Amino acid sequence: MKVMVVDDEKDVQFLFQQKFRRELKQNQIRLDFAFSAQEALEYLQNNQTNCLVLIIADINMPGMNGLELLKILKQNFPHLKVFIITAYDDEQKHQIAREYGADEYLTKPIEFDKLKEKILSL
Repeated sequence: MKVMVVDDEKDVQFLFQQKFRRELKQNQIRLDFAFSAQEALEYLQNNQTNCLVLIIADINMPGMNGLELLKILKQNFPHLKVFIITAYDDEQKHQIAREYGADEYLTKPIEFDKLKEKILSL
């Protein structure tokens, strides 16, 4: 299963690679990373998306934020699951994420055991 993580903080790549080390070694999951919403959209426009199952996007990013990305993704790539991650449990943003079609809304710090269960059940 191919998953893309979209977050402007580059250390997220190392964190996800460590937390999913076993799943990566067993080829249960493949992680790709984009460090902005724009980079993620460019990737999707230039590559086949049929093997990509899930996008995990942070809300707070410079330029286009994760909610704007979510809206575009659900309009143009409706087959993709999208999990939104935020450091702040903001009810208004949670409501917007639901309206835009987020499949999950997660707060930091990420509970990786629960995240793994959700991903592997897709």
